[in-house]
Amino acid sequence: MMYRRLTPWILTILAVTLLAAWNAFPLKERIALGLDLQGGMHLVLKVDTNKLPKEARADAPERALEVIRNRIDQFGVKEPSINRQGEDEIVVQLPGVTERERALEIIGRTAHLEFKLVADDPEHFKQALAGDVPSGFELKDSEGGEKLLLHSEALLTGATLASAQVQFDQRRFNAPAVGLRFNTDGAKAFAKATSENVGRRLAIVLDGKVQSAPRIQEAIPGGEAVISGRFTPQEAADLALVLRVGALPAPVTIEEERTVGPLLGSDSVRTGLRAVVIGLGLVFLFMMAYYLLAGVIANIALMLNGLLILGGLGMLHSTLTLPGIAGIVLTLGMAVDANVLIYERMREEMKLNRPIRQVIANGYDRAFSAIFDSNFTTLISSFLLFQFGTGPIRGFAVTTTIGLIASMFTAIVVTRVIFEALYRSGWLTRVRMLQLIGQTRIDFLKPRKICYTVTLLLTIGGLILFFKQGERAYGVDFSGGQVQQYHFDRPVSMGKVREALREIDLGEASIQQFGNPNEILVRTSVDTVKGVQQKFQITFPDNRFQLTRVEHVGPSVGKDLRRRATLAIFWAILSISVYVAYRFREWSFGVAGVVALLHDVLIAVGALALTHRQMSLTLIAALLTIAGYSINDTIVTYDRIRELRRTVRKISFPDLINLAVNQTLGRTILTTGVTLLTVIALFLFGGPVLNDFAFALLVGFTSGAYSTVYIASPLLLAWERKKR
Repeated sequence: MMYRRLTPWILTILAVTLLAAWNAFPLKERIALGLDLQGGMHLVLKVDTNKLPKEARADAPERALEVIRNRIDQFGVKEPSINRQGEDEIVVQLPGVTERERALEIIGRTAHLEFKLVADDPEHFKQALAGDVPSGFELKDSEGGEKLLLHSEALLTGATLASAQVQFDQRRFNAPAVGLRFNTDGAKAFAKATSENVGRRLAIVLDGKVQSAPRIQEAIPGGEAVISGRFTPQEAADLALVLRVGALPAPVTIEEERTVGPLLGSDSVRTGLRAVVIGLGLVFLFMMAYYLLAGVIANIALMLNGLLILGGLGMLHSTLTLPGIAGIVLTLGMAVDANVLIYERMREEMKLNRPIRQVIANGYDRAFSAIFDSNFTTLISSFLLFQFGTGPIRGFAVTTTIGLIASMFTAIVVTRVIFEALYRSGWLTRVRMLQLIGQTRIDFLKPRKICYTVTLLLTIGGLILFFKQGERAYGVDFSGGQVQQYHFDRPVSMGKVREALREIDLGEASIQQFGNPNEILVRTSVDTVKGVQQKFQITFPDNRFQLTRVEHVGPSVGKDLRRRATLAIFWAILSISVYVAYRFREWSFGVAGVVALLHDVLIAVGALALTHRQMSLTLIAALLTIAGYSINDTIVTYDRIRELRRTVRKISFPDLINLAVNQTLGRTILTTGVTLLTVIALFLFGGPVLNDFAFALLVGFTSGAYSTVYIASPLLLAWERKKR
């Protein structure tokens, strides 16, 4: 049906465009960059409540969150994000923070301060040194290495502190120290403790370590004390900060860390934008060259689509991440698919010598169901990716979802309004376009047994190869451990790097170049950043380096992420199969489509294993994208089979399948090919971080075109014969 009145539609398009522009610009104010683009730290902290009494366990995470928030506020981070996650986890995001070690120390330090008397009984001390510590006492090492026997019960704790400030100890050559001042109750308790124990030593214990143990010369009624030690001015200032804010109610452990330096962040922005420009430039050129005026109209819709994505991100106050940029490139490439389906339908109408008015109407009306179905299945994958994903991967899901919704509007509404406006103005009398792929008459069912055999060999072989690698098949996201990335000013020898790091205990470490000879990647099972940096400083004194990225995932988090990723893929495949079966009213379509979908996903997994690319959250995003996208061409073919069943009666089912596949072969190749233009741009120009992601898509999308023709369609025949 033609639109009867264009004015309301034109006003709607203008309103949507203005709303998107209002929410998108200025970009720096409307859309925040993720930590992977601007640099910073993402931490998941676990509050250890196991040793707390039952009555204190309930609110410990909330109290810990407040303490951490106060510490970060005094640390001076702009626009931090600190939130609860689950029952006992805290997620901390610190944009722009580059002092990793200092930040971890301030955030994670328990800062439990105690004042304990040093035992003055020599017999007890000898007994403790012999390995038999008397009841009510504890043996500790001081910062200077002296062994001290302390009373277990503290005379005073940091809970009564009023303030803590840096000062300089004149008796120790102006060495930095931390001056303490107690509140009223603390001052009374401190005065009582010192007056009753003149002549004895009083140990100042911080987080179980003796900082100093001065002798009490006289009663101290003023409520002041000093913590001295081997501090730098910065360390003294940080210690004063955490003591001033207060101790954590329970220890916290870092379950997950993702730190990106500003150098890598700016490089990611540059490579991401380069991939966007090149990918979209290729799509623009192809559409104009192949579809001529219709291609120009599609490109106008594509530019509006990009604006709608930016406006949607601004409206939702979403954060743009590097996978999010990949999502923009990918969805804009996929958005053209809808135009390809419409234009190829128009081509068929023109071959039947329909008038231009009917060509436009039928082109849009008959392509709608395939466009809707294919976009909806991809939306299913994006939704599940958002539910099960974390961090930047959610950014990919958000941009993909916004892009798909926007593409439905621009491809179906905007381009149609332009076509009809040109037709009514008399400027459009014929739709001209090139044709590279003519009508084929290939028997695609004939080699089906060979294709089934090849498919089984490839998928089973890929799975065997993947599982044979064991834990090596998984990156730190799923197996736990730590990844450090270093950028050197000049290329470094891998042999020299490995020889240097062999001298320090890294356990089972993996050391490799990453992207170029200046980049080094070190993967270990534990935190070894300090040791690696110190060794690099000694080994390469004239070659300056920067720590550009740290990813640390605890083993329990890794197992949880692996479980969630498996569930996401399972639910995506199940949901898509149910939807396809419902849309085509037969389970045969759903089962056959999902077999082809599984084929594409497993082929991609096998290719990743063959090229020794470790499974990560980014690659799970790629596999879910493959699952959602590879079914698209299958749906187009199934839609044609359903249509031919209604219109072509005197034909066998095998011939009907062949006819449908031949009729849709051109658009299968075109839709996949146009999307691959953007994927190739990501693969070649998106930088090493997105290289694995783009590689998986290249394999999966290419496999999807093959499986549509040689797996999904022949399986319908096998199902039909089984029913008979």
